[in-house]
Amino acid sequence: MDTTRQNKVNRLMQKELSEIFLVQTRATHGMLVTVSEVKVSPDLSTARVYLSIFPKENNEEVLKNIQKSTKTIRHELAEKLRFQLRRMPELTFYLDETLDYAETIDALLNKINQR
Repeated sequence: MDTTRQNKVNRLMQKELSEIFLVQTRATHGMLVTVSEVKVSPDLSTARVYLSIFPKENNEEVLKNIQKSTKTIRHELAEKLRFQLRRMPELTFYLDETLDYAETIDALLNKINQR
């Protein structure tokens, strides 16, 4: 269970990372990167960032590019949050597959209902 401080940092980092990705993806038309969730460790040293990428065909390639530029993204985030956090957590990026999972379950339920 997350503490109040963790929840505040999660929401703040999600908002600021969303703005960073919005600026970065404006140059590439037809691509959308959404920060679906951020989970910060209790000691605020690491943060797991879950991304939803549209279109799905480029998921792995875009995630690899984001992982390569983790230091740059972390630096931009640190500049935005310099007055809220003393130390910037280490960022690790993951694909958020909850939407894919929900679509699979939905398709299975529709298949069952058609019988």
